[in-house]
Amino acid sequence: MNNTIDLVIVGGGLGGCAAAVAACAKGLRVILIEETDWIGGQSTSQGVPPDEHPWIEEFGSTKRYRTYREKIRDFYTKMMDPKEKNDKFNPGNGLVSNLCHDPRVSLQVLNEMLLPYVLRNLLTIELNSVVRSVNRAGRRLYDVSVESITTGKEDTFTALYFIDATESGDLLPLANLPYITGAEGKSDWHEPNALEEADPIDIQAFTYVLAMENREGENHVIEKPEMYTFWKDFHPNIWPEKYLSFFAPHPITKEKRRYTLFREENGFPLWEYRRIYDENQFCSLDASKDVSLMNWPQSDYFLGNIYDVSIEEKEKNIYQAKQLSLSLLYWLQTEAPRPDGGKGYPGLKLCKEIFGTEDGLAKAPYIRESRRIKAEYTIVEQDVSPLYNDGKTGKLYEDRIGIGSYSIDLHPSMSGRTYLDIQALPYHIPLGAIIPKDADNILAGCKNIGTTHITNGCYRLHPTEWNIGEACGALVAFCLENDVIPKEVRENKQLLVDFQDQLRNDGFELEWPESFYQKI
Repeated sequence: MNNTIDLVIVGGGLGGCAAAVAACAKGLRVILIEETDWIGGQSTSQGVPPDEHPWIEEFGSTKRYRTYREKIRDFYTKMMDPKEKNDKFNPGNGLVSNLCHDPRVSLQVLNEMLLPYVLRNLLTIELNSVVRSVNRAGRRLYDVSVESITTGKEDTFTALYFIDATESGDLLPLANLPYITGAEGKSDWHEPNALEEADPIDIQAFTYVLAMENREGENHVIEKPEMYTFWKDFHPNIWPEKYLSFFAPHPITKEKRRYTLFREENGFPLWEYRRIYDENQFCSLDASKDVSLMNWPQSDYFLGNIYDVSIEEKEKNIYQAKQLSLSLLYWLQTEAPRPDGGKGYPGLKLCKEIFGTEDGLAKAPYIRESRRIKAEYTIVEQDVSPLYNDGKTGKLYEDRIGIGSYSIDLHPSMSGRTYLDIQALPYHIPLGAIIPKDADNILAGCKNIGTTHITNGCYRLHPTEWNIGEACGALVAFCLENDVIPKEVRENKQLLVDFQDQLRNDGFELEWPESFYQKI
């Protein structure tokens, strides 16, 4: 079957969902293609609570992203009987975010935000589906061939525009679009922290997240993982002790850092880091206990990649990454040193019901670093570094389409390099970074934009991914309305001003507000 529509979005993560909402709100007909059976990406199928900047409750995101956050909080304050209700309520009381919550709540909220467009026949969501091939000629992509993973059924979707919002930039090699992986060399962009020579496999670790409930006094020890002995003995040279331990390098100083499971006098409490349900905050009438997500230094997998490798290599690394997470859980249950001198926390229960998977792990790996387009503009370290900018924010791009903030946070890589965690100023998002140099009707909708390996470290988190995706959806609508292509919008002063005005009217923040400068 051949279907001609306005926009195909490949990838149903936060960027893909935001793009769909923005495009459908302008009356476009959209198909959203998602490989798993959950939309939401980082926040849902990958199990990563929102990692955000300190000002997120007041500014520093789009209006729709703020609506998404409010709907999550409203669910808990209205439906879960919290002891105290306030506009800063944090369901898990986790350390990583002001809004640590169950992935299933994000899933419900995102489906609720998209449902009006589904009911109006503007949006079709194809779950459990992957793009197998594309039809591209010259600077245009014409259609994509999609296969259902569950049924094997194939469809071809013809569209005027396409957005790659996949976690790994999967559309780029299929469309034969030039892209970059790994680390650039010093000579590429003269970044202060770049490697001397480019390294395409210097790609950040990925992680298979799992959820645990703390049922102290009970025994929920899982079956010993097949690779447990390997991971128990694993001691990478960038690590101060064996990987399965309560010690890891401090991301900033690289010094040996002590972790604990629960809060003690000394050490970082891993349990509270990404806790998504704090039993002490709710008037619970049942036996529900604390729930936390395992996305910790010790569960980062950096022994091999899962894109631009053979199918056999991909499957091996997925298996080994899952075994690492399960082995870390088993070690916690059976061998982790306790402050009372004992060993193991057998009451840690693997919560299979949260992700609904047979092994209890997230439906998809959390991928920090994607393939990256060769863009009309590449964001480099100098754009966000306090060493190269006199003000309180990074480079003020003329073609800005949003704002965001996060440190340059690079996890250990496939090349065996350790953390790079350095300051980045609150930044702006340039339009040129979402436009490929080599195509007129394809846009990058998430972590695959024109960053470098280094600036990927601050442009990859939740609010920025949403902003990128939402801007892509808005740009497609603007281009179709004005019969222009994205590159023309960027290069034509009046078109750019008109598009930016439209973004502001739709709730985008293109500059940091005055109140921000007063707070720092």
